[in-house]
Amino acid sequence: MPIRHIAVVATLLGALAVPAWAQPTFSGYLCCNLRTDGSWASDSNYAESGKRIIPVGTPVKVTGYGRYRVHIEVNGGKQDIGNDYSRDIDLGGFAQRWVVQEDPAAKIATFPPKIQAAIKEARVTKGMTREQVAMAVGWPISSENPKLDAEIWRMWISSFAEYQVVFDKAGRVREIVTDPQTKNLVVAD
Repeated sequence: MPIRHIAVVATLLGALAVPAWAQPTFSGYLCCNLRTDGSWASDSNYAESGKRIIPVGTPVKVTGYGRYRVHIEVNGGKQDIGNDYSRDIDLGGFAQRWVVQEDPAAKIATFPPKIQAAIKEARVTKGMTREQVAMAVGWPISSENPKLDAEIWRMWISSFAEYQVVFDKAGRVREIVTDPQTKNLVVAD
């Protein structure tokens, strides 16, 4: 292969892999309820003891990137969102998944009261769309859910408590499958 072709291929490959330090910083809003220990939130979004929820729609600023993490500023404090289980998504795309440009509050206000309440409580209920489920409990991790349009999303409230959100053909929650204890923690009636 001639050297000029190798240079073109190298340039194209380099354009695909953007280093963390070159990812964009921007301001926006949390797309989803995010569970944090105060300085760290994982894309698994576990509801472990001692974690609090930063509500969907909270204004945030993406300030930088580290190894498998997005640094954000929330209410004047620093926070990291860990890309722990969705590493097939580059950090820029991962940041844009969790920090959106449009405040979700206006959209949430148009949802039925039952859906609004479930989102506020960080719970899932029948009839929710995929977007509404994400707003309530976060995006499913891509290592277990490579396609967001799949019929079933595998989710966890802890490392040992899985629940499955099953969608109907119209893309709405048909059922939530899990053990009774986890169901009490995740499902809004």
